[in-house]
Amino acid sequence: MRPIKLAEILIAATIAVTGATSAWAQGTPPPSIDLPNPYNAATSFGQMPTGRTWGATTTVAIDRDGKSVWVFERCGAESCLDSKLPPILHFDPTGKLSAAFGAGMFVFPHGIAVDPDGNVWVADADGKNGKGQQVVKFSPTGKVLMKLGKAGMPGDAPGYFNRPTGIAIARNGDIFVSDGHGDDSNARVVKFSKTGKFLLAWGKKGSAPGEFDVPHAIAVDSHERVYVADRSNNRIQVFDANGKFLADWRQFGRPSGVYVDAKDMIYVADSQTTDKTGCTTDPGCRHGIRIGNAADGSVKYFIPRPEGDKVGPEGVAADANGTIYGASNEGKRVDRFTLK
Repeated sequence: MRPIKLAEILIAATIAVTGATSAWAQGTPPPSIDLPNPYNAATSFGQMPTGRTWGATTTVAIDRDGKSVWVFERCGAESCLDSKLPPILHFDPTGKLSAAFGAGMFVFPHGIAVDPDGNVWVADADGKNGKGQQVVKFSPTGKVLMKLGKAGMPGDAPGYFNRPTGIAIARNGDIFVSDGHGDDSNARVVKFSKTGKFLLAWGKKGSAPGEFDVPHAIAVDSHERVYVADRSNNRIQVFDANGKFLADWRQFGRPSGVYVDAKDMIYVADSQTTDKTGCTTDPGCRHGIRIGNAADGSVKYFIPRPEGDKVGPEGVAADANGTIYGASNEGKRVDRFTLK
């Protein structure tokens, strides 16, 4: 039997999801909740220092060690604009805080990623008082290594962002940024070289293939396919590394967060899809985390939002043992889901 080529897998995946895409658009049932859940109920993760409480957070990342956790948190509130607290937090696997930095640098913490060298990248999705509207690269100890964008200055020209939401770093060091958070912001993906050189941008406001409406998070798999949480269009869009449209996936719900692990499993946090007002986790509410195969778009598992939580996590990441971490914006905490 001849080997199956990657291109054939992508074509098959695109064809497979087209039916699901058009069906949901025509009013058939939204993404399923009738899927296995191999995870225990959520537990809260991360011990804050005495006197500090959790603020809103939409993002979480796993360190290159595969087990410790990074969080970009809004300084105990909804914004870091007037705060002197450090919003970049590193927790060991037990939840003990081991490092904190970035105080006074950010306005609206939104996206975080860790590259293969262990460096920490964050996206600040607003700008005021001469700061924000940037993506910043830190060493694991908090040294600033690179800044992309113009501090406090929104724009759509090369070298500018307007409310960047997320970062993904490919294995070759290429940098992908989801740029735009609705209203009058951008609606695109921007690609840079590992040295920070602008390479290209794609997308605009809209709902056609390759267009975006609140690109809320971004991830890259081992083949440099790019996955964008196109939240207000209720879909994950898949592209190659040069912005060529590959697929439109609606089976993962209305995505706020997307993460792809080393084995190309995809994790999508849906904090907004509902099918009735005041729904509960079972039955009726579709908020939760869907887990599937990034190669073909199949959805394998569904974790309902934690009991008593109104919306569930917005950000999502999984460690090397399969433990999932969810960043809860409205809940102001980080949830941990362990395998049963």
